[in-house]
Parts: sequence; structure tokens; C-alpha cells
Amino acid sequence: MFYDYFSRLCARKGVSTSRAAEDINLSRSTVSKWKNGSTPSGSTLQKLSEYFGIPADYLLRGEEPFTETQPDLTFNDFTYALHNETKELSPENKQRLLEFARLFRAEQEKETKEK
Repeated sequence: MFYDYFSRLCARKGVSTSRAAEDINLSRSTVSKWKNGSTPSGSTLQKLSEYFGIPADYLLRGEEPFTETQPDLTFNDFTYALHNETKELSPENKQRLLEFARLFRAEQEKETKEK
């Protein structure tokens, strides 16, 4: 049920469900509808996605976008685009991509220290 997932996201963010709804200009009746089994509209999903910093498709499926060992990340446009481009890569290619990112970061840090 969407409301249960919404409630967990609110708890993770440290806000009540009513506070989250208020923050993104939703009525209490909207949250009540979710309690009764409704799901949010597309525009509301977009607001929730931005508020919680996770992709809207995760909201609809009620999936956790991060494991317990990964930090919560804010999905900006770049991160979201990267996610979409890489989600179907094999585990080996995902690992290689991660290694490239770490290499780029190390090179950047080295360049910064040299300046």
C-alpha cells in the first residue's frame, strides 16, 4: 500500500506524514485517500520524488532505492540520468563503471592538490 511506503519515507526524513504533505502543499484528505488504498497522481508523484530525493518510479513500486549500507543520495538530474543509463548493465559492467568513477575522482583530487 502506498501510504505505508510514504510513511516509511517520512520517518526516514524525520517528518510526520502530515508535515510532509504540508511541505509540498498537499491536503490532509489526499493523505487520507492514500491510507484507504489510493495512489498519488502523476503531478503529486513528481512533488514527492523531489521532496524525498528519489525517482518517481520507486515511489510507485514502493521499492527502496538504496540498501542499508548505501547512504541516501539526492537524485539530481545527472544522477537520475546516470541511473537510467546504467540500470540494465551487467553487474560486472556496473563494477567497472564504479571503478572508473573512483579513478576520475582520484585524478581530480590530485589535480586540486597540485594547484
